[in-house]
Amino acid sequence: MSWTREQMAARAARELKNGYYVNLGIGIPTLVANYIPKDMKVTLQSENGMLGIGPFPFEGDEDPDLINAGKQTITALPSSSYFSSAESFAMIRGGHIDMAVLGAMEVSEKGDIANWTIPGKMVKGMGGAMDLVAGVKRVIVVMEHTNKAGHSKILKKCDLPLTGSGCIDMVITDLCVFSVDRKGGGMRLIELAPGVTAEDVKAKTEAAYTSAI
Repeated sequence: MSWTREQMAARAARELKNGYYVNLGIGIPTLVANYIPKDMKVTLQSENGMLGIGPFPFEGDEDPDLINAGKQTITALPSSSYFSSAESFAMIRGGHIDMAVLGAMEVSEKGDIANWTIPGKMVKGMGGAMDLVAGVKRVIVVMEHTNKAGHSKILKKCDLPLTGSGCIDMVITDLCVFSVDRKGGGMRLIELAPGVTAEDVKAKTEAAYTSAI
């Protein structure tokens, strides 16, 4: 067994704290919005200029003019506010966002992240990822443990172009959770998904890590 995408998002939501301002990346991280505890005040921020994002709309209730940075339709809250992209990035670069939940193609045992391009493939640009990993107080990566070929995405050293180095604090995959000491302490296995063993994780992880399990 392993965690589904929804369960990975729910696990990431457990890292939220009351009063946090949070940015959610494209992909699995956007699902975190659906798992914020009802008794917790968390404000979601989007690079395209919105502060205060609600859960995804039900089918038929979508507003095509209301989207997040990943161009997904979203809902607004009574407290939502709108502003320019420049002001949005000033929030990020100024250290005013408490946590970012991002997807990744690769991470390293030192806390590096590669999540914006694969050489040879056309991309429009890095987007806000570089600013997020540099300016946000805590960065959590949520991703599949292996790629489509079955190779580990948690590496000794990233092969793909980096988005940031020594910048992530936690990695949540479909198999487990690693804490990351970005000051040089490396990765530590702290939690297993139901039905997953420590041996399963070891067999599918290239990076070196310690274990609390």
